[in-house]
Amino acid sequence: MSIAPHTTLAALADRYDAFFVDQFGVLRDDDGAYPGANAALLRLKALGKTTVILSNSGRSGAYNGDRLIKLGFDRSGFDHFLTSGDVAHHILAEETAGKAGITRCLTISSGGDRNLAERLGFESVEDAALADIVIISGSEAERIPLSAYRDRLRPAAERGIPCYCTNPDRHKLVKGGGTAPGAGSIALAYEALGGPVRWFGKPHPAIYRKAQSLLGNMEADRIVCVGDSIEHDIAGAAGAGLASCLVRTGILASTPESALAPICETHGARPDFVIARFTI
Repeated sequence: MSIAPHTTLAALADRYDAFFVDQFGVLRDDDGAYPGANAALLRLKALGKTTVILSNSGRSGAYNGDRLIKLGFDRSGFDHFLTSGDVAHHILAEETAGKAGITRCLTISSGGDRNLAERLGFESVEDAALADIVIISGSEAERIPLSAYRDRLRPAAERGIPCYCTNPDRHKLVKGGGTAPGAGSIALAYEALGGPVRWFGKPHPAIYRKAQSLLGNMEADRIVCVGDSIEHDIAGAAGAGLASCLVRTGILASTPESALAPICETHGARPDFVIARFTI
């Protein structure tokens, strides 16, 4: 039995005016764009819909939008690209404004990204024993074992240094269709070592409040969230009081229908709809 009624993107477009669309697992994976995803975004725009790509990425929406364009997506296909990194920057910039002294920051990321620390004016350090804060924005756990991350972070966690996780995803898609531990798994390891973690991104509410603010005064019942993760996209939508649709690509693509209900029970949320893939 399905966890929710199966539908189509066209049917959702008949019912909703705004779409909060996840990036990885819905529009693309680590190998590239999913067939038909760009055409689907363009069709929603042609129908007068507002589309916000809502991504658990520690990098900015501008950076991620440029990556989509390089993969063949049309910039006209989405109105906004909002990331957990954007929300973290907005909140932390307000909280750290006017504070004296230099903050030394250890960033755990992929590809050497230090964008958030640089935008906040922090001094980047590599040694956790020297850090005043830790930012976890990405993972390279496909090649670096979690045990190595634990060893590196232990000196900061044991001192109670605050950690900001700007990508709560516990799993990430990797080339070839597999998965590896994501930034969220590294942040959970930091918590297990005794360090405090503050989370930004789905399923936490701040990113949904920011996304809704981009829509003006649109009523919540005119918005639907589309994603591939029950833990992040579906639970996050439920917590924000928004409708949701689970796409059967991405992180749960190989999970049989019969195994989805227990996952929903674990995270206390069920989608309102299920679609096979993000295409029209």
